[in-house]
Amino acid sequence: MTTLTLVHARYQLLETIRIPIALIGSAFFPAASMLFFVVPFAGDDPVAATYATASMVTFSIMVSSLFTYGVGVADDRSQPWDGYMRTLAAGAAPRFAGRILAGMAMSLVSLVPVVLIGALFTEATTTALGFLLGIATVFVGALPFTLMGLAIGYALPLKAALVVCQVIFFPLAFGGGLMSAPDQAPGFIQTIAPYLPTRGAVELMWAAVGDYSPHATSLVAFAAWTVAAGAVAVWAYRRDEGRRFR
Repeated sequence: MTTLTLVHARYQLLETIRIPIALIGSAFFPAASMLFFVVPFAGDDPVAATYATASMVTFSIMVSSLFTYGVGVADDRSQPWDGYMRTLAAGAAPRFAGRILAGMAMSLVSLVPVVLIGALFTEATTTALGFLLGIATVFVGALPFTLMGLAIGYALPLKAALVVCQVIFFPLAFGGGLMSAPDQAPGFIQTIAPYLPTRGAVELMWAAVGDYSPHATSLVAFAAWTVAAGAVAVWAYRRDEGRRFR
């Protein structure tokens, strides 16, 4: 099981390296936001820069997860090779686990430009423990977006999946308050943010790297989105499996 999982993860990573535009795109938007908004407006304030960098890390996680799994899975489903892979005796578990591992690796790579910009061009700072907690929080914060991506990828054809991912990632980012300082978003954003998964994810990240206490409503909503996205992903996978072998 472990060996097969690593083989599938290596395959997914090689496919991405051969056509790296998806990874470049996942890293571009958060890095560009850092350069155009964080560096000039919050770069000189250590606290503001730290929270802003954490927000852009969360933004990068969300974008990478949605496109890696949403568009990636839909693209794989459109290829004859995917149908053949499903007939192999190893089953779906190693292939599924390999895709998750490869996606996590690509998400970490997409964070590098954001972290470097924060370290080199702003006064953002955290402790060694805060940095380690931030890395751990990356994996926790990615959960609902990974499951959302899988749900989109298994439920929709490639063109539709691409459109849906493009349409939802900005509203999730702005609505979750990723573009504003903690508890300083405009009124209507503060009203809706606690009920979006991005808010729970970014509050966990703020708590990891700084002195911030997450709100209970945001954490409950984060958990609810994770469970709901997981349920839809399982349903979409089973429906797609049933259609292929009907």
